[in-house]
Amino acid sequence: MLSILPTFGRVLWRHWPALLAWALIGELGSYAAIEISGFVGAYTSVGGLLLLPLAVLVRLVSFVAMFLVIRDALQNLQALAPVPASPAERRRTFVDALLLSILPFFAVYAAWGMLRDDVTAYSERALEVRQGLRFESILNGSTLAEDAVTNIAFSPLTVSIVLVAFSARWLVKRFAERLPKIAAVISVYLEAAWVFFTAFFVSNAIGSVTGWIDSRIATQWLADARQWFSDQLVPVAWIWDFVEWALGAIGGVILEPLAWLAIAGVIYGQAIAPERLRVKFRSVEAAKGRYERVPEVVRARIDDVADDFIGRFRPIGRSLLLMFRSGPLLLAGFVFAHALLIFVENSIKPAIVLLFGPQDLYTFWIVADTLIFTLVALLMEPLRVIVVAVFYDATLGGLRRSVAAEATKADAAAQPPAAAQPPSPAGPATDRS
Repeated sequence: MLSILPTFGRVLWRHWPALLAWALIGELGSYAAIEISGFVGAYTSVGGLLLLPLAVLVRLVSFVAMFLVIRDALQNLQALAPVPASPAERRRTFVDALLLSILPFFAVYAAWGMLRDDVTAYSERALEVRQGLRFESILNGSTLAEDAVTNIAFSPLTVSIVLVAFSARWLVKRFAERLPKIAAVISVYLEAAWVFFTAFFVSNAIGSVTGWIDSRIATQWLADARQWFSDQLVPVAWIWDFVEWALGAIGGVILEPLAWLAIAGVIYGQAIAPERLRVKFRSVEAAKGRYERVPEVVRARIDDVADDFIGRFRPIGRSLLLMFRSGPLLLAGFVFAHALLIFVENSIKPAIVLLFGPQDLYTFWIVADTLIFTLVALLMEPLRVIVVAVFYDATLGGLRRSVAAEATKADAAAQPPAAAQPPSPAGPATDRS
């Protein structure tokens, strides 16, 4: 714990220009991808939907680059896995980290509503361009082809995009050795495309289920019962409100920093593989026996697809295991540091408003607010990356020390006890002086 602050200062001092540059690339690249995809989507919804995942992918590229840029300043990580010496190895490391981090990053991106914000920005841009095209067609007397530019819901088109992208990604991975180097870039895009739409569908499905539950009459009965208990027993109402507040705060205060720590573990790829628990169940063993009777050719294809799918979650599980093996004190320190970072970020924005003072809404804030608050994000995102990386390095340090201590105990236990020296037959020596 005591080494965290010096490591934070060392990382910030060495790499702040590169971190700012990559953060700027992520912000501008994501904005440009949304604008371009919305412009294309006004003409063809298929083209717009195919370009839309690039908005999140560019942001992910900037985060992965920021994590890898500061890797050489993390002492424990360097001791386990030094930065590759050759440029080819570094490029391979970057692509592998990018592929492995797509799934957890997109899941976090969707869970905190940022994916929906990007889709909303895309729809607004596409509708804006489409409205201009419609007005132009009226003036020219031409006919504008109908196209559902905002059709991003669960539909045959979007499902086809997911299936084609997933299948193409599997084929590229299977025949990667025979394909040119550009195939690595294609595989990153294909992975991002199917994960993007799957995450969006899942988030929409969760929202639909939640809305359906809220509209049921049983939910209204529960709300009425809660109100009745609140009127009868005021302390119960206080406890109920506190529990609701605590459950709502868990996501932002606890789950979000832990998710970032898991993403760092996936990017760095240095989580210690857990020992597998071999528990046998009769139903599972019976299913395995029936599976063994499947023809070998079919079984091989199923194993390839299953291994490709499960392999996406294996690094996440390993990083979570490393995180929880680090101990409650380190995790609590990280959660506190992340909460402090969020507090500082939320305090800067009102401070900026007070700093500029009263300004006209139309001539100043509508023009300059995006630029001003983008600068805040450019400052805070590198700090977030440094905090996550420093605490991840601290978890590796704690794990290294515990493993070394266990090895020392094992060596001491394995050494035989020293044999006792038999007494001399002549008895103890006497001093004749």
